[in-house]
Amino acid sequence: MRNDNSPEIFARTDDDVFWVESPSDPTDGSGDESIYSIGDLARKFDVSLRTLRFYESRGLLSPSRQGHHRRYGRKDADRLTVVLKAKKLGFTLAEINEMISANDGEASRQTLKLSREKCLEQIAVFERKLAETEEALAELRWIYTSLSARIADDQN
Repeated sequence: MRNDNSPEIFARTDDDVFWVESPSDPTDGSGDESIYSIGDLARKFDVSLRTLRFYESRGLLSPSRQGHHRRYGRKDADRLTVVLKAKKLGFTLAEINEMISANDGEASRQTLKLSREKCLEQIAVFERKLAETEEALAELRWIYTSLSARIADDQN
């Protein structure tokens, strides 16, 4: 994992599995990992408190507790980055949980293969959407050109 603070997400491969990693937050200067309250983490990632609690109930986040207060560390922030990116890519929370477990070394080879297959399925979905978008753009460009020609003809 990278140690700089650049915002880009990068990937690496292990055993034919594609993993997304996120940059880590800096330590607090004393070498301890960053600690966030639930509100801090919600603001940092622009999500609701309810979302964080829901992800915790699904086992995607595991904050420590100080009394009744949740304390999220860098690992939780990194996991939340992966969860939000994977959701944007169309994965379900169950699939995301499998991927996180696999990344933590808690998955069987079969689970890794299933995660890989899910990635290929999502690639196919986005390729279809891209083709549909390109087709729609071509149609809109043709309509625009036709309308522009009619306007030019009307002006002559």
